[in-house]
Amino acid sequence: MKTIDELIEGGVEGKRVFVRADLNVPLDGTTITDDGRIRAVAPTIAKLAAAGAKVIVASHLGRPKGAPDPQFSLAPAAKRLGELLGKDVSFATDTVGDSAKATVAALANGEVTLLENLRFSAGETSKDDAERGAFADALAALADLYVGDGFGAVHRKHASVFDLPKRLPHAAGDLIATEVGVLKKLTEDVRRPYVVVLGGAKVSDKLGVIDNLLKKADRILIGGGMSYTFLAAKGHEVGISLLQEDQKATCLEYLAEAEKRGVEFVLPVDVLVSAEFPDLKTKAPANPDVVASDAIPADKEGLDIGPKTRELYASKLADAGTVFWNGPMGVFEHPDYANGTKAVAQGLLDSPGFTVVGGGDSAAAVRTLGFDENAFGHISTGGGASLEYLEGKTLPGLAALED
Repeated sequence: MKTIDELIEGGVEGKRVFVRADLNVPLDGTTITDDGRIRAVAPTIAKLAAAGAKVIVASHLGRPKGAPDPQFSLAPAAKRLGELLGKDVSFATDTVGDSAKATVAALANGEVTLLENLRFSAGETSKDDAERGAFADALAALADLYVGDGFGAVHRKHASVFDLPKRLPHAAGDLIATEVGVLKKLTEDVRRPYVVVLGGAKVSDKLGVIDNLLKKADRILIGGGMSYTFLAAKGHEVGISLLQEDQKATCLEYLAEAEKRGVEFVLPVDVLVSAEFPDLKTKAPANPDVVASDAIPADKEGLDIGPKTRELYASKLADAGTVFWNGPMGVFEHPDYANGTKAVAQGLLDSPGFTVVGGGDSAAAVRTLGFDENAFGHISTGGGASLEYLEGKTLPGLAALED
């Protein structure tokens, strides 16, 4: 995989460099509520601009239906990127149309522009190779070189991620190089004990990674909504908690496989429950009850791990050589259900090992709950991409950069 430094050594001054970034940031109207992904890619963009490139940045945002949708405009990201770079970032109001062509044509050496949301064009996400290829051709016409640095999208076989680098001389940006280096530490060069913490809503989202990590991890700690399917699989009442009935048999298989391999598979011993889901707008007090994980009332829902589980999980992290964490332990957006996620984050900080926060909601939680991002070994910008890499899957965006 060619590096951006090698690309720059070959000469980028005056050349149009297309940077596929991941600026898929959360928005409250037009206000960015977490700019972590923009901050992560800004150094790559700044490096290219400093070398005299004409930098064309592109990304997706949200899930528009292949047509323009104002609520998913990248205009706020252009403004924030300009603030981080300390220079104006022009903005094209389309992807490959008249605005994009004119904006790119107007770039001087060292200047930066951002194209509108790539997913406003149906060709970006099309499953039809010809349609996707045609959009990649149109994007390629805007540029001379390609830099892939949108790690959060490399697991998608999309035009700007997979097809475009096949059409231009290409290299991996610094962010992708860092992310891949970290993931290799989690798969090829692991310091033990290796502890994996998995949370989030659906156990089905994590089946592949659990299956693969059962062969590598020493301990797997489970929390969040997905834990209730495991508890139900063991025969416990889970009330109105999140439950994937069709995954119970698979959960039992994983529990048996963990025992066979000598992997500690740890489930919550107590949980916070309530008959009502908390109001995340007003953050009104929820007054949850603490119950044993095998005694959840039939009319209540588990919304966070309990105090005994927090202590248990902290103890399981205390001697870790390597930790990978993906997924919150509860509804961390509400203060009454944030303590489980806080405890895991603090457990990572207290651990002597190499700690990785695996993107997505976990990364958002770290920032929302006020932790120092720099205190962790690494905070990934791509939750889904990280999980698929750890599943052992080939990621289309990385494969395209390796050609």
